[in-house]
Formats: sequence, structure tokens, C-alpha cells
Amino acid sequence: MLPRNDFLKGKLGLVVGVANEHSIAAGCAAAFHASGAKLCLTHQTEKSLRFVEPVATAVDAELFLPLDVTDTAQIDAVFAAIEKTWGKLDFLVHSIAYCPRDDLHGRVVDCSRDGFATAMDVSVHSLIRLANRAEPLMADGGTILTVSYHGAEKVVDHYNIMGPVKAALEATTRYLSVELGSKNIRVNALSPGPLETRAASGIDHFDDLIDDARRRAPLHRLTTIDEVGAMAACLVSDFAGSVSGNTAYIDGGHHVV
Repeated sequence: MLPRNDFLKGKLGLVVGVANEHSIAAGCAAAFHASGAKLCLTHQTEKSLRFVEPVATAVDAELFLPLDVTDTAQIDAVFAAIEKTWGKLDFLVHSIAYCPRDDLHGRVVDCSRDGFATAMDVSVHSLIRLANRAEPLMADGGTILTVSYHGAEKVVDHYNIMGPVKAALEATTRYLSVELGSKNIRVNALSPGPLETRAASGIDHFDDLIDDARRRAPLHRLTTIDEVGAMAACLVSDFAGSVSGNTAYIDGGHHVV
């Protein structure tokens, strides 16, 4: 249970990518709620609704809307609802990644053109699409966060094509931070250690990845979604007012060894 405080009181945030109560985005939403923010959450499909709705209820989400980031009309509808309800947006969390299973489990050199295009579109360009819609609603400044992984920087066994995809995501974060900086919109990436989430379970030999992280990290334990959420809450707060273009590691130090 996260301690309650009010350092995000009055902040309005959109959290995209909650899959269930164990997902990174759920940990972020819980931390924002505990810190006083008002939230809009989304769910991808009707099938996912029953897994995401308990999270939306737990964080008292004022808006809970369908959003498939490959559907332009749904993106437009979400931001129209935010503008109508709040008239502004203080922060956006993009916690979305996808790659077709065959391409995810294969070698990078064997990745299909369609698989690569899909992974880049859903995992990277969706951040650009959401940032584009968020920009006009952040007239007073704001923060955009996305979620990466150490495989963007170093080769991680079995992470395969998602390594180059996450590298593109981190590069996009840096470019967005420069382009939006004059409007006082900060853009950063969170880079948690491996977490036992539904999305991560699709990685081949994921148990080995977990065991390696626990063994090699200086803290010799796994990160939690609450810890990732705490970092996210700090980064969207005024405490991090000069932090932009960064990748913030929350991995027990695993990335240094």
C-alpha cells in the first residue's frame, strides 16, 4: 500500500496501457492517485475491460475510455473527452508495447517487415501520436512519460527485436523533449528492471531473465510496480521540474553491471 500525500493535488493525468492490476501502468496510476492526482484511464478492448476496470475503480478514475492506439478515431475521442471534462492535461503516461509473437521470438535478422512495422507503430509511433494530441492541452506545461527497458541500450538474451524498438523509443523521447521543451513540456522514459507482467511474459525464456536480474542487480531483488509508480509520480511532479530527456532506471542497479 502506497502512503497517501498531496504533492500531485490538482494535477490531471492520462494513463494509457493498463493491462491489469499487476501492470506497470497500474503501479503508476496507483501512485498518482495516492499523491492526489485526478486520472483518465483507458482500456484497449471490450475483452480487456474486466481486467482494467478494477484498477480504474481503485484509483477513482474520473474518465475511463476505450483506446486502441492504432485507431485514430479512438485517440481523437479520448482527447476530446479530456478537453471537454478538464480543459487541460498535466501529464501523460504511455506504457504500450507489442510485437507479433513469431517476430518477438525470432532473431533480429529474421524479423519480418510487417512484424517490424507493427512493433514500431504500436510501441513507438503511438507515443508520437499521443504526444501530438496532448501538446495543445498542456498549454501551461506538462510531462510525458513512456516505458522502456535496458534492452534498448545493451543486448539482452531473448529480447530480440524489442531491443531496437525500445532504442527507437528512447531516441524518440529525447527528440520530443527538445521539440516540446520550449512549451515547458518535459518528456522522460522509465526503464524498470524485468517485472512479472502479462506483457513481459511473452518474452521467450523470461524466467531466466528474471533470475539473472535478481542475481546480478546490486540490490539482489526485483523491482516492484509500486517502486516504478513512485518514480513516475516524482517525474510528473514539480519536484522534477528541470528533468527532461532522461531515461530513469528503476532496476536495483542492474543496468550498471
